[in-house]
Amino acid sequence: MRDFRSARVREIPPSGIRKFFDIAQEMEDVISLGVGEPDYDTPWNVREAAISSIEKGYTAYTSNSGLNELRDEISVYQKERFGVDYNPKNEVLVTTGASEALDITIRTVVNPGDEVLVAEPAYIAYCSGVILSGGVPVYVPCPAKENFRLTPDSLMEKITPKSKALLCNFPNNPSGGVMTVDDYRAIADIIVDHDLLLISDEIYNEITYEGMPSSAACVEELRERTVIINGFSKAYSMTGWRIGYICAPEEIAAAALKIHQYVMLSAPTMSQYAAIEAVKNGWDARNEMVREYNIRRNLFVNGMRRAGLECHMPKGAIYAFPSVESTGLSDQEFAERLLKEKHIAVVPGSIFGPSGTNHLRCCYAISRDNLVTAIERIEEFVNEL
Repeated sequence: MRDFRSARVREIPPSGIRKFFDIAQEMEDVISLGVGEPDYDTPWNVREAAISSIEKGYTAYTSNSGLNELRDEISVYQKERFGVDYNPKNEVLVTTGASEALDITIRTVVNPGDEVLVAEPAYIAYCSGVILSGGVPVYVPCPAKENFRLTPDSLMEKITPKSKALLCNFPNNPSGGVMTVDDYRAIADIIVDHDLLLISDEIYNEITYEGMPSSAACVEELRERTVIINGFSKAYSMTGWRIGYICAPEEIAAAALKIHQYVMLSAPTMSQYAAIEAVKNGWDARNEMVREYNIRRNLFVNGMRRAGLECHMPKGAIYAFPSVESTGLSDQEFAERLLKEKHIAVVPGSIFGPSGTNHLRCCYAISRDNLVTAIERIEEFVNEL
């Protein structure tokens, strides 16, 4: 019997993140630093808003674009937080998670053969999404020596006549690197001169530890050629609610809406009501969570350095990205042996691109007690090598 799978599906690999998570689930006494998810419950007032919407019978489809009130609140948030105006009627689209927002944005702009520049290390869905759309992903390195930032020189080296878009994610998963407004300004002329679209995944923007978060759309020259991907999963601990959004120029937002109408119709209604409450009244819970993650970040990074592993201090997101090069093991070997011998699950950095080689993605969104135990076991493992 012939293979009925499409060539594009055959080309993309299964999730390297889930591989280690699935193995860890079958073992006892495993502490997982593998899956990137806040360990806080969704704030109670946000849950109440969803419960109330169900009790009132608000369970039908909403507008394809999302509830008017939610789009209004997203527009207010973008204006007050980043100083960027988006018309809630035609420049804001509510999606089923930031993952759908990313998928339909890529499909909106990519033709077969188009090159999409992907700042890496990068979340594994980016290149796969480009491939599934018929595009060609091209890695743009953001190495540790640049604090995992995207620099003008790195970007220029990868641009070709086929380049159509630049896809980046800051604060970065997996490295925790960030881009300031000045960093975005430094690449703005290149993006404009080469007529690129910037797809900026800012899902971790509200988990920033030093100063205010920044947005690519803050830069005036980039506003009309930037698609902002964001959502509620990370900032408000709402991963299972599947609620995200796109902010984009009207032409692109309208095109993305067409795909959204066919594949999703609308985001979950009760999740939209929860999101309204989150963006209006979820700040205290968010601030408390980020303060705690800052403590865990410092605890983990200092622990890795004490164990003899070079480790960049992440300025955002919920990940540390220590290097294991000094141990003589590859990141894959280190992760496999650490899981087998010490029951600590981490993700090999190489699955996120060449700049992640010899690194490990470690999510510190776990309890302090478990984090301390994980640090102790990693230190033991390194000392026993």
